Amino acid sequence: MAYLMAQNPWVIAISIFILRALNISMDTIRVLLMVRDRKIWVWILGFIQSAIFVIVFGSVLNDLDNPINLVMYSAGFATGNIAGMWLESRMALGHIQLSIVSSSLGPAIADQLRSHGFGVTEIAARGKNGTVTVLHCDVYRKDMDDVETIILETDPDAFITAEDVRPIRSGFWREK
Repeated sequence: MAYLMAQNPWVIAISIFILRALNISMDTIRVLLMVRDRKIWVWILGFIQSAIFVIVFGSVLNDLDNPINLVMYSAGFATGNIAGMWLESRMALGHIQLSIVSSSLGPAIADQLRSHGFGVTEIAARGKNGTVTVLHCDVYRKDMDDVETIILETDPDAFITAEDVRPIRSGFWREK
């Protein structure tokens, strides 16, 4: 196998691309796991990444006269960023806090969310055009699309924002 790779520059170039894309995909996920305080997974991914990096970078440096290796290294980097983002969105790790503002249907949205097992906090507030209801709903990221559908089916004009959160203690999380 090593002999075949040494004889075929395209096999080397494609291997560089694949390994670099894998390396950067792992990097994207590692950084997101770091923010979510997943120490063991961060260590494992960091270890694997550094080994892949040394192998791939060494391959590029060993043959600087071959511009295809450099192009494939760069293309692997760019592809790895997108692949990592896609993988992370599919994994949907962590929690998200939705803030929902409704001018007239806030209690109905809260009732619908609660009937589907989500915890909701209702706050009476004043908006630009008068009284509104502000709802806070903390959910697992993987539930966000379902929650958004429930909200918009109840009030298509609801204003929704989301931000990543890291639970510290207590609170209500929907059972699966």
